[in-house]
Order: sequence, then C-alpha cells, then structure tokens
Amino acid sequence: MSFLFVALGGALGAMLRYAISLIPARGAFPVLTLITNVLGAIAIGFIVGLVSSRSETSANAVLFWKTGFCGGFTTFSTFSLEALQLFQRKQYGLGGVYIILSCAACILGVWAGERLAALVR
Repeated sequence: MSFLFVALGGALGAMLRYAISLIPARGAFPVLTLITNVLGAIAIGFIVGLVSSRSETSANAVLFWKTGFCGGFTTFSTFSLEALQLFQRKQYGLGGVYIILSCAACILGVWAGERLAALVR
C-alpha cells in the first residue's frame, strides 16, 4: 500500500513540475528549473521540519509528500536535504564531497548518456 502513496504523490509532483515548465521564460538561464529546485528544497525542508515536531504524522502522509511529491517534483530536494543533514551532523568534509561528487558525476553522466545515445542512433 505504501507504493500507492509514493506513486500518487509522485504523479502530483511531476504534474506540477511540468506545469511550471510551461511558464514562458526568456533568456538562456534555466530559471524555471532553478525555481523548481528551490521550491522542492523548501517543500522537503518544511515536510521534515513538520514531521519532526509531530509524532502523530502518518507514515503514509510522509511517503506521499516527502518521497512521492518531492521526488516527483525534483530529486534535487532530496539531494539538498541529505547534504544539509551531513552538515548538521558536522560531517563537513563528507558533505562537501557529496555535493561536488553529485554535481560532477551527474553532469558527466548526462554527457555519457548523450554519447551512448549517439552510438545507438
């Protein structure tokens, strides 16, 4: 049953992300993606903050909002939460490595995926 909550939240988050992408934007800077990522980070922070102060919060509600909605809206929110948690645990070096490695590896991954697609065409 928990998968259903994740799926429903994910669908809602993905639809909202798509709706934001339809907003007309000017220029080369990916402002709508930046806005989506910041909104997702705020949302996951709010959810975690709310849940940490309320013991009666349903596990399914957390799955719906945190894993489903935020995951469907932007996985950058999860990355941001995990990086912050490393810093909050005073694991500064590990947090820095996580940020740098995530950004570099994902950019490299996109490049590698494009190259792989070019080979398959």
